[in-house]
Amino acid sequence: MTPSDNNTVSSSEPRIERKELYAELESHLACKVLSFVTSERRGMETQIAQDCIDPFVDLLDAIGPTNRLALILHTLGGSTLAAWRLINLIRMFCEELYVLIPSKALSAGTLISIGADKVIMTKQAAMGPIDPSVSDPLNPQAVVNGQQTPVPVSVESVRGYLDAAREELQITDSEHLGSILVNLTTHIHPLVLGSIFRTQSQIRFLARKLLSQQIDNESTVESIIKFLCADSGSHDYTINRREALELGLEVDKPSDEVYAVLRQLHLSFMNELKESEPYSPHSILHGMNPMESVPYAIPRGFIESTDDKGYSFVSEGKLTLVTIPGDPPQEGVKDDRLFDGWRRYG
Repeated sequence: MTPSDNNTVSSSEPRIERKELYAELESHLACKVLSFVTSERRGMETQIAQDCIDPFVDLLDAIGPTNRLALILHTLGGSTLAAWRLINLIRMFCEELYVLIPSKALSAGTLISIGADKVIMTKQAAMGPIDPSVSDPLNPQAVVNGQQTPVPVSVESVRGYLDAAREELQITDSEHLGSILVNLTTHIHPLVLGSIFRTQSQIRFLARKLLSQQIDNESTVESIIKFLCADSGSHDYTINRREALELGLEVDKPSDEVYAVLRQLHLSFMNELKESEPYSPHSILHGMNPMESVPYAIPRGFIESTDDKGYSFVSEGKLTLVTIPGDPPQEGVKDDRLFDGWRRYG
C-alpha cells in the first residue's frame, strides 16, 4: 500500500449501497430523499458554504417538484446565509419538508432544521444553538500548523463578555463600560465587532421567519429563538430530541425501520470520511525520503440522492516531505493544495 492509498476518494461501492438505503427511506416515508453531509474529521473539517447551492440545484432539478422531500443532514454548521439560502431553495421544490438527523445538525444545520415542517431525530441526534461565528480576514490571528489563521469570533462570546461586565461585575458606569469596549477593540477589530452585532440581529430575523412558517404561536416562536440564540449559554450546548420537543419544535422519532436505515447511512458516511482518523500529513509521508511527494484526494462531504449522480467535496493536492534547516534539522511537510470544492460523480 502506498502512503496515498488510505487517503484517496473511495470507490463507488459505498455510494451504491447508500443509493439503495435512500430508496428504502423513500418507501418508508413516501417521499424523495436527499443527503447533505459535511466532514468533522479532525484537520479536515468542512462547513456549510455558498458553494453547496449549485450541486443542490442540479439534484433538485433531476427530482423535480414533489409533494414531500426528506433531507438527511449531518453537519457541525457553517455559513448562516448559505443555510438560509439552501433551506429556501429546497422548499421551492416541495410542499412538505422533513429533515432527518442521524447524529448532528449543529449551528447552521439547526437553522436548516427549524425551517422544516418536521424534524426526525434519532435518540442520539443533536441540534444546537444558532449563534453564529464571524470569520473575516480582520479577525484575530492564531498560528495553526505553522500558519497564521483567522480565528472565528462567536457572536455570543462577545455578548457574554459584555453581559458579564454589566450583570456579573455590576459595572454600570458609562465611562467604565466604554473603557471595556475600547479594550475589546484592541483584541477584536472594530469592523469585526460591527459585523458581530449586525449578525446577532440577522440570525434572530432569519430564525423568526423560518419558525413562523411552521409554528402559529408567537410566544413559542420567541421562546425558541431566545433559547437558541442566547439562553443555551454556550455554542457547544447540544439539544436532544426530548428537549427539542419541550422547546416546541416539530420533532418526531423515527420508526424502527427508518432508524435502522439512518444508522446504516451514518456509519457509511463516517467510514468513507474516515471520521475516526485525524488527518496527519506526517503519517501519510512516514518512511519517505526528503523531497519525495505523494498526491492526495480526500473526501470531505457529500450531496446525494437516489439519482445516479451526486457530489463529493474533495481536497486534492500534493504533500512533500521537506527538511527544515536548524540544529538539528527537522522534518516538515509542504502541502500544495490544488483543489477544494464539490466534484460531481455519476
